[in-house]
Amino acid sequence: MDSLINDGFIFWHWWVLGFLLLVAEVLTPGTFFMWIGAAAFVTGIAAWAVPGLSWAGEIVMFALLALAAVGAWFRFRPLRRSDDEDNGLNQRGRQVIGRELTLVSDIENGVGQARLDDSVWRVTGPDLASGARVRVVGTDGATLKVKPVTHHGNAGHAH
Repeated sequence: MDSLINDGFIFWHWWVLGFLLLVAEVLTPGTFFMWIGAAAFVTGIAAWAVPGLSWAGEIVMFALLALAAVGAWFRFRPLRRSDDEDNGLNQRGRQVIGRELTLVSDIENGVGQARLDDSVWRVTGPDLASGARVRVVGTDGATLKVKPVTHHGNAGHAH
């Protein structure tokens, strides 16, 4: 420790510190240590480029660079989405609300099946005959909630 105080840091000490901070970044969540590690690498480059730089000057440079890097990270990081925000990810059924489908089986006792693109989905709604046109009005897990489509008031009536 006395040699560090008397002789100062050698440039590669900063690089080792930067590497250790990057390892800490990998082992912990977030992106905080990466920026401090970058400040250590830049300080090491400055110590290598300017051999006469005092150890106190290196420490002040490191502290200022670390503060600037972390401040820039807070300023320019992407805004986080709220965890409770419902974005519909992995909920394909929500993406089809409003689409018209054709029943491939009768809706009996409120449950039937309808074709959606290249697959058949379970649907719930009023009892209707196979072949009837329905509109998706909601979802319940992987089940689509449907209502009959009425064109000019004469099609899609419940049976």
